[in-house]
Amino acid sequence: MGRHPTIVRNDHDFGSEDLLIVSPDNGHAQVGGPVGARPGKPTILILPKWSTARDANHSGWVTADGFVDADNPGSILAPGITLTIKRHVARGPMLVSAPQLRGVAHFVAPHDIQVIAGMTHPKGAATQILHPLVGDGAGGIVIGQLGPGPLYIVADPDLFSNIGMADPRQARAALALLDWLNSTDAETIGFDVTTNGLGRSRSPLKLAFDPPFLAATLVIVATLALLGWYALGRFGPVRPRARSIAFGKRALVDNAAAIIKRAGREARVGHRYVQVIRERAVADFAIPPRIKDEALDLYLDRIGSGHVFTDLARAVVDAGDPASLTDAARALHDWHKEKMGAV
Repeated sequence: MGRHPTIVRNDHDFGSEDLLIVSPDNGHAQVGGPVGARPGKPTILILPKWSTARDANHSGWVTADGFVDADNPGSILAPGITLTIKRHVARGPMLVSAPQLRGVAHFVAPHDIQVIAGMTHPKGAATQILHPLVGDGAGGIVIGQLGPGPLYIVADPDLFSNIGMADPRQARAALALLDWLNSTDAETIGFDVTTNGLGRSRSPLKLAFDPPFLAATLVIVATLALLGWYALGRFGPVRPRARSIAFGKRALVDNAAAIIKRAGREARVGHRYVQVIRERAVADFAIPPRIKDEALDLYLDRIGSGHVFTDLARAVVDAGDPASLTDAARALHDWHKEKMGAV
C-alpha cells in the first residue's frame, strides 16, 4: 500500500528514523534492544495477548488457545516498569480516541478487550506517565504514549493482528495511525523480528560495502585490478634474473672480498698478502730453500734495484684503512712484476 515495509533482523538497523513496530511473542522477551536504541524515534510496542497452538488443518497457521496470563504482558518493561493488565468484554463497538487522534483513526473494539489499568515503578526510579491515546471508555488504556518520547504501547494486539485486519474499519484505522505516527518524512515502516528469535547477524558481503569498511574494500578491488592488468600484459621484455653466486675464479675472489669487507677485516689481511708475494718470489726467482725468514727478506731486497721489498712489505702490514692497504698492496704487486721482468 505504498508504505514500503521492511523486516528488521539485526540491531544495526534500529537507528533508522522510520517507525518501528515491535511485537514480541511473550512478555519475557528482551525488548530493551530495539526500544532502548531508539530514543526520540517513533516505536510501537505491541503487547502479547493470546496463547496459540499449531493449526492442524493449515500448515504454518496457528489458532488462539486462550489468553496468556495477565502477568505475562505486564512484565514486558520489567524491572523498570510493571504494567497492570485487565481484560473484559467491550462495552461498545467503538473505542474512544484522544483529541489529537479524532478524525485520524477510529478503532473498533474487539469482543474481549485487553487494556492497561495501571503502571508501577520500582522505588527510587524516575516516574513515567502513560498518556492515553485510545481508551475503552472505562479508564483502561488500549494505546498509550509512554512519557514525552515517541514510544507507544498497544495493549490489545487485535487492533493490528490478522483478526483485526479482517474488519475493513479496523484496517483503515490501523493504517491511519501508522501514518500519523510516522509523519517525520520517513519512507518505510520497520517490523522487528529480533525479539521473536528471527534475528541474524549482518551479511559479511554486505558489510564490506558499508562505511567504514567500504574504503578498505575499494583499495582491495583496485589492487586486484592492477594485479590482473599486470598479469595480462608485461611492461617491456622479460629480464632474466641474475645468479646469486656467479661462476669462475673471479666470482670466488669477489665473494671472498665481499665477506671480508662486510666483516670489516680488510686491514688485517695485509700480512697474508705479503706472505703470498714472498712465496711467489721464492718460486719465481728460484731462491734456495735454506734461505728463510730475515735472510729471505734481505735476499729479496738485493734483487734488482729501485724499491726495497722489506719497505714495501712493512707498508702493507702497517696499513690502517682500506685505501692505504690498497695502495701498499698495489706497490708490492708492481715490485714483483718489475723484478720478474728484470730476471
